[in-house]
Amino acid sequence: MAAKEEIKQTNPLNNWGTVIILSMTLGLAPFFPEPHFFGKVRWVMGGAVGMKLIDWGDLVFHGFPWVLLARLSIITLRKKFAKA
Repeated sequence: MAAKEEIKQTNPLNNWGTVIILSMTLGLAPFFPEPHFFGKVRWVMGGAVGMKLIDWGDLVFHGFPWVLLARLSIITLRKKFAKA
């Protein structure tokens, strides 16, 4: 019998390419007149007056790629400085 080979599966949430594509597309969509995520963040910083549940869900949906990008950046920096 042939030796069992493990299939190496990488988590797409730990892949720089995937995270950057998500951030640039889903994180910024729709692009005009301004990225949706930044409008929602500005709304929250202004007191979130009038925000409904769907607006909060929209903020989470468009903000998730940015959270992944920050998370992957922190993980990478920690590994880099741990080696030093």
